[in-house]
Amino acid sequence: MMISPNGATSDRTPGTMISARDIFKSFGSLHVLRGVSLTLRKGDVTAVIGPSGSGKSTLLRCLNHLEVIDRGTIEIEGESLAAAGAGGASKYVPDAEVRRICRKMGMVFQSFNLFPHMTVLQNIIEAPMTVKGLSRDAAVPKAEELLRKVGLLAKRDNYPARLSGGQKQRVAIARALAMEPDIMLFDEPTSALDPELTGEVLRTMRQLADEHMTMLVVTHEMGFAREVANHLVFMDEGRILEEGTPADVFGAPAHARTREFLAHML
Repeated sequence: MMISPNGATSDRTPGTMISARDIFKSFGSLHVLRGVSLTLRKGDVTAVIGPSGSGKSTLLRCLNHLEVIDRGTIEIEGESLAAAGAGGASKYVPDAEVRRICRKMGMVFQSFNLFPHMTVLQNIIEAPMTVKGLSRDAAVPKAEELLRKVGLLAKRDNYPARLSGGQKQRVAIARALAMEPDIMLFDEPTSALDPELTGEVLRTMRQLADEHMTMLVVTHEMGFAREVANHLVFMDEGRILEEGTPADVFGAPAHARTREFLAHML
């Protein structure tokens, strides 16, 4: 048992970045998550696969408070984000604590979500300046270094409309990294891209994995899940049916539903 800085008890082991336990989430009568538990350790690259509608994206959105869970607990680096409250419903920490804890995570969406009226550079420096209080003089060199990292420094003054889909997604990754998160969440980051542009984005993500960034990736890219992830999770109908190393899950899936899914995907 450990005590987190906000005084809450935690049963996490050292190095645990995300600990989600028994998560339930419904939208009206639609039960989207049905008792999901997931652990992400420092340096893990965990790929979440499964059919559309299985709850993968909702799980990510619950972890960074874009959706509010009904029941269950969420800890981020040992700090309680949501805990079991009275009557079983989850109780969140105060809003200021929620914002502070969620800043430990960067999020990359499938639809890029860049500000169309801002240049590439402005998109990247906006959050560090407004949220973290960085001066423009401090934020710009960091942004330029991130653009260099994703191979787009030459596009710093372009507007998103002048970029390809793959370039937009790489800018979105740089924008998330600009907040210096400890964890990166990716929600099907290549689903809106054609195969050629998908490769650009996956190369950037592979580079992050090589640098030991902790990553949770919802993806339909089986090659990425097999070659880059060190942990694989298969979801269906709001539950995790199987998890393990990619070699184990791809090579000898234990659950019939996993075997059926992979037979269609591979």
